[in-house]
Amino acid sequence: MVAAIGDTPYNIVLVLHILSALVAFAPAFVHPLLIQQSKGMDTGSRQALLGHLMGNGRRMYGPALIINGLLGFALSGMSGGIYALSQTWLIAAIVVWIAMNGLIHAVLIPAERAMSNGDDSAEARFDKAGPVVAILLVIMLILMVFKPGV
Repeated sequence: MVAAIGDTPYNIVLVLHILSALVAFAPAFVHPLLIQQSKGMDTGSRQALLGHLMGNGRRMYGPALIINGLLGFALSGMSGGIYALSQTWLIAAIVVWIAMNGLIHAVLIPAERAMSNGDDSAEARFDKAGPVVAILLVIMLILMVFKPGV
């Protein structure tokens, strides 16, 4: 075991885990607002903004979500068996994490790409998947804070 709960290496990984969560979920709240606000923009400016949102999702937010889960696995491994991957709350968290990755990488980022290319019909996919990711985030927070079943 490299560290135990409360040791400096564990706490560093925990801080990185929380920081990556903040980065990964910023767009769940910011992008829907920006997309709504961009409706009054001229087409070229709106497509440029949506292109930036999609690029950030692909380069920053999506990878942060993947890193967040991997750091969560690391925390479990560093906990000395206190947070075993066989615990119900961690199994549920893994399922939620996989669902969020699926929605972000298979629906949201492609929808943002399509919108940045002028496909307004993609906004409906974005509008449906975005709130689901936000709900999954709330579920994940409940799992992480309350650790049901421990």
